[in-house]
Amino acid sequence: MKIVFHVRHADLAEDFKEIAEEKLLSMDRFSVVIDRVEVEIMHEANPRQGKHSHRVAITSHGSGPLMRAEAAEFNDVAAFDGAIKNFELQIRKHHERSKSHNRETLRHKEVIVTD
Repeated sequence: MKIVFHVRHADLAEDFKEIAEEKLLSMDRFSVVIDRVEVEIMHEANPRQGKHSHRVAITSHGSGPLMRAEAAEFNDVAAFDGAIKNFELQIRKHHERSKSHNRETLRHKEVIVTD
């Protein structure tokens, strides 16, 4: 999975990219095909935005479904945490839908006896 960061009007924390890559790579545990993930970090200079001045948007591209999650918080790491929760819920939902829930047991299968 390729991870692309777009930063707009913001200065990132030193360890932001490491934290983001670690959390995004952990999404491989679901069997959803994602080729590229774009992480867009924006900072709103308007002082009225205060607690929601940092916005993070995560978008996935690939042969799997297109997923997008956004969150706005007081700093970029907190906004990323909110967005990654929403992103993970979407991936988990897609993963659950794609599973086969055919629960045939040996008791319910037809037994064919040939003589």
